[in-house]
Amino acid sequence: MTTTATDVHRDLDLARLLTLVERRVVLRFAEALKAEGATVEEWRVLSLLADGNGHAMTEIAEYVALPAPSLTKLVDRLVSQNLVLRRADEVDRRRVLVFATQRGSQALQRWNAAAEQEYDDIVATLGSEETALLRALLTHATKRLGRG
Repeated sequence: MTTTATDVHRDLDLARLLTLVERRVVLRFAEALKAEGATVEEWRVLSLLADGNGHAMTEIAEYVALPAPSLTKLVDRLVSQNLVLRRADEVDRRRVLVFATQRGSQALQRWNAAAEQEYDDIVATLGSEETALLRALLTHATKRLGRG
């Protein structure tokens, strides 16, 4: 099978469309969270830490989709704001885990309220059936395409 310029353009168009949707959704969340004094990345970190179990930096980096050096700076900032703390893992003392503080949990409640309002606005804009279909398609694509 021969690949044509049209095929390549179509493939690039899919990537471009996915990027545009991702950027527009993240921008909407960023604006809503900024009003609460947070960034999307800070919200994602505290959302992961909300389970109270503590998470290693590598796990947080993967969840938040940030490179390790950027995450370190972000966590340093959250520590200085008393929103998270670092603690040695009780099982493996060489490993450091990050936990949300009580102040971080309180901030997360405010941030979640802002994010939920924005999510509701996005669903209202797209339509609930379209949002559900988009979520299903993206979930399926993520599983099929593997980690990354």
